[in-house]
Amino acid sequence: MLAGTVFITRQVHFNAAHRLHNPAKSQRWNRAQYGLCTNPRGHGHNYVLEVTLRGQPDPATGYVMDLGALKQILQRAVVGPCDHRNLNEEVPFLRGINPSTENLVIAFWNEIEPHLDAGRLHCVRLYETPRNFAEYFGPGPAAR
Repeated sequence: MLAGTVFITRQVHFNAAHRLHNPAKSQRWNRAQYGLCTNPRGHGHNYVLEVTLRGQPDPATGYVMDLGALKQILQRAVVGPCDHRNLNEEVPFLRGINPSTENLVIAFWNEIEPHLDAGRLHCVRLYETPRNFAEYFGPGPAAR
């Protein structure tokens, strides 16, 4: 067996609508802050979610985690509940959360992490557009 920490990543896609809006602020403030993204009817994105685990390869399989099993976790925890949904209104674990990309990566981490039985969650990265993304490395110190 070879010793060393390995990082593995699985990418999944989903489409969803959302509205960026702070109900504690005025419509004028929301328009100034979020522009078209505060449209009362929302707007949509073709999201790309990347989830990275870290760990030692298992001596029997050579895997940190079977990527097919990770795909199934991501489908159950995030894609299934979010795909073709309004993130503000239709996803129970996002109720009361302003669904910015930054908030979404934290919420997705919280949904994914309890289901992992191998490896350790290292990073959740969410692309809202090909040029705009956020990544979260979990609670605690930023440098891991």
